[in-house]
Amino acid sequence: MEGLTDTAAFATKLKNTLIQYHTIEDDKWRVAKKTKDVTIWRKPSEEFNGYLFKAQGVIDDVVNSIIDHIRPGPCRLDWDSLMTSMDILEHFEENCCVMRYTTASQLWNIISPREFVDFSYTVGHKEGLLSCGISLDWSEKRPEFVRGYNHPCGWFCVPLKDNANQSLLTGYIQTDLRGMIPQSAVDTAMASTLINFYEDLRRALKKA
Repeated sequence: MEGLTDTAAFATKLKNTLIQYHTIEDDKWRVAKKTKDVTIWRKPSEEFNGYLFKAQGVIDDVVNSIIDHIRPGPCRLDWDSLMTSMDILEHFEENCCVMRYTTASQLWNIISPREFVDFSYTVGHKEGLLSCGISLDWSEKRPEFVRGYNHPCGWFCVPLKDNANQSLLTGYIQTDLRGMIPQSAVDTAMASTLINFYEDLRRALKKA
């Protein structure tokens, strides 16, 4: 695989980075957007000149079903309105792969379609699951897409203590969309995209 010799070590480092994000104190975050059942926070990223976003909301389903919808696979394309294509380029184990996916234009085409090539890893964490990813510098590029870059990102999903049929889903996203876009437009798009992600996911799980 391009630029990746020790998959297990790479996956462990990624997981540990996400666990570190998950322990950042509440007072370091600033609310970016809020609805009645999802809150989005942000703080300056330490990886690039943009923001690390945190999203959190309760989902009416069990952990395994939620993560199966989020991690790479045919299920994701069916419900995620931002994602327009997905291919698994390399499969290592059941929980570990490299995927290439494309996203739709956003903000009335201010943000044109993007392509990402990400390493994805899903692993147990405490009483739930963590599905995390990071972009790779993949040499093969398609000229019709701007190649974006996901710095370490992921989703923690744990059952609620008083109701195992409901889960708390917490995401950490820091995407460098690249290209000539004002940072303010990126920030607006990210907060709205994360709210839509929860809405799309809830709708898909109700149908499942």
